[in-house]
Amino acid sequence: MTVVDYAIDVRGLTKSFNHKVVVDRVSLRVPRGKIYGFLGPNGSGKTTTIRMICGLLTPDAGEGTCLGLDLRKESHKIRNRVGYMTQKFSYWDDLSIRENLAFVVDMFGLDHKDERVDQTLRKLNLTSRAAQLAGELSGGWKQRLALAACTMHEPDLLLLDEPTAGVDPKARREFWDEIHRLAGEGLTVLVSTHYMDEAERCHAIIYISYGHIVAEGTVAEVVRQAGLTTWIVRGPRLIEVMRALEKNPYVTTIAAFGDSLHISGTDADALAAAISPYQSNKDYIWQKAMPELEDAFIHFMARMPDAGGKT
Repeated sequence: MTVVDYAIDVRGLTKSFNHKVVVDRVSLRVPRGKIYGFLGPNGSGKTTTIRMICGLLTPDAGEGTCLGLDLRKESHKIRNRVGYMTQKFSYWDDLSIRENLAFVVDMFGLDHKDERVDQTLRKLNLTSRAAQLAGELSGGWKQRLALAACTMHEPDLLLLDEPTAGVDPKARREFWDEIHRLAGEGLTVLVSTHYMDEAERCHAIIYISYGHIVAEGTVAEVVRQAGLTTWIVRGPRLIEVMRALEKNPYVTTIAAFGDSLHISGTDADALAAAISPYQSNKDYIWQKAMPELEDAFIHFMARMPDAGGKT
């Protein structure tokens, strides 16, 4: 029997603000050296959960370990071994890339300052821009600087909170290539994201909605957990078909993708009955398809009440 070594192993984490429950008895495990995606709508409790895991917030209830350290008793030790990249990473606009990284070295009290800065510049391909002011960088280069700053102290766990928001697709892809390189060296990564293509690059995903974990596993496993049957239809006046079918209680999700509609439901027979009047129309081409991750997430979101106010 294989014994799994978990970088994150927490149970029943709960946190409230102003008498409103933001995270409600969340339990999760992330094995060392793996990349886990943390997904969910805005206000679902992702950021609060991440902050409890890395020792920045104390849970109201629950327990567990991060990197083998107790969340409650050893939070200060956890913070020293975690790299945390927030949604809006704080760098100093009027300092160069090199000066920003040197400041981080001082802040962590690390040794071999110049050597460590040079090494980080090389690893993140920042050497050619080392003298450039941070405030003059594009979104993708600022993101790379933020990742460099978060990994300078050689953390064992990297927590990324919406790290690629507002970054162009090329920069996002390069960022994820770097994340996989770091994971290949043994770093564990928990990343919150809204992008389905990014979720599919993770070893496994955890879907949280309004403080509750509603699905977890590989992408294929999460799609299976949704229990959806999906049809794709192409043809004229699809907006009329969409408006009619979205009123049907057996149509769980319906969304336009270019010149087609994706129609999903959890009851295959009832869904077939709902679309049968349109299938007899020769103007439309129907094809049964495997549900996609986005279909599953829309389904999970629709099932959960809008609790509001969570972060």
